[in-house]
Amino acid sequence: MLAIQKSNCYHREGHEAACEYSDTYYMLIFGAVQLILSQAPDFHNIQSLSVIAAVMSFAYSFIGFGLGVAKVIGNGFVMGSFSGVSTTTSIEKMWLVAQALGDIAFAYPYSLVLIEIQDTLKSPPPANQTMKKASTMSIITTTIFYLFCGGFGYAAFGDNTPGNLLTGFGFYEPYWLIDLANAFIVIHLVGGYQVYSQPIFAHFEKWICEKFPENGFLNNEFFLKPPLMPAFRWNPLRLCFRTVYVVSVTAIAMSFPYFNQVLGVIGGVIFWPLTIYFPVEMYFKQMNIEAWTRKWVMLRVFSYVCFIVSTFGLVGSIQGIISAKLS
Repeated sequence: MLAIQKSNCYHREGHEAACEYSDTYYMLIFGAVQLILSQAPDFHNIQSLSVIAAVMSFAYSFIGFGLGVAKVIGNGFVMGSFSGVSTTTSIEKMWLVAQALGDIAFAYPYSLVLIEIQDTLKSPPPANQTMKKASTMSIITTTIFYLFCGGFGYAAFGDNTPGNLLTGFGFYEPYWLIDLANAFIVIHLVGGYQVYSQPIFAHFEKWICEKFPENGFLNNEFFLKPPLMPAFRWNPLRLCFRTVYVVSVTAIAMSFPYFNQVLGVIGGVIFWPLTIYFPVEMYFKQMNIEAWTRKWVMLRVFSYVCFIVSTFGLVGSIQGIISAKLS
């Protein structure tokens, strides 16, 4: 939202204009929207929002990729090098590599909601078979998009490549297309926030309701009919917990508004346990893989290597946040 305001300013005042605005106002607006959407009872009630978010993701990815290709063609040569962004010291390069690994780890976070998505599928065919095909297609598709967008973005700007091609103002014109892409990002993140938050809501609320089954505050449902609006059911626990959750996340975002570093931290935290460790352990259990067999050893080594890489990315991203906060 801030990028749209800046884009219009640069178009109006020139690319060298001091178009600086506070992002606090927009974060508060985004948080207010999420306060309302978070009251949706469960994952099944946001399916249409999820579809819209996915379409928006494709749309702004295509725009970013197209702008990168156009920039490379306009330059007449490929910027950057195989060694990546230039640094003055090897330590600085190491931290940048760590942050990049954290960002890459965050690029595949769907394991957070895989089970919830599979739970919405109808049978036959068996949900796990459908999910396996969908996972394979999604990984291939997103990988191609990431490589094209990242590769052509770096080829277009070299060492000056912004962390986010669309909000970091590598591109200025056509400003209306950049505004459109950023609007798509806003819509995507409104839906994406709910897709990844609803499982957290569901797990916490189920756990605490099972712990205190007789508590009316936690378990009672009420119906509310606002004027000119359809009736909806609400629950005191859902209202209080989800409000605290959204307010807390918004406050953290306002305190640490650093795009790449924050993504790297999240990626470093969630990638290994949810994408690597638990699936591997479940596979051992389901397939009765005996210890010290070749398959057991290979998967163990794979898991440990991913743990080391995730930890490296997490430490580097935390260092990036601290550096950005102190600079």
